[in-house]
Amino acid sequence: MDWTRIIIAVAIMLALGSLMGLLLAVADSKLAVEVDERVDQVTKMLPGANCGGCGYPGCANFAEGLVTGEVSKVSLCNVAKKEEHQAIVDYLNETPGPDGEISKVSV
Repeated sequence: MDWTRIIIAVAIMLALGSLMGLLLAVADSKLAVEVDERVDQVTKMLPGANCGGCGYPGCANFAEGLVTGEVSKVSLCNVAKKEEHQAIVDYLNETPGPDGEISKVSV
């Protein structure tokens, strides 16, 4: 058995593994997607029924629509109470996103 070949093979695999790990780390930092935390917050404020009555397949999708401006009326959620509607309106009209913009929504 030739130990030299085994050591060379192990060294090559370690070098390749290190190089790939470095490339993945660089790609992770360069290709990172900025997440708007308001979507999670509004999702928590919604009742979580995922009924689809608002026209979206779930509360998380409805919350994303509210934050992005695709939806302007919180009252499309028939399950939530008026107090919850107002809390979401107040939150979105006062809290800027990562880009500094505020989502204008109404009850």
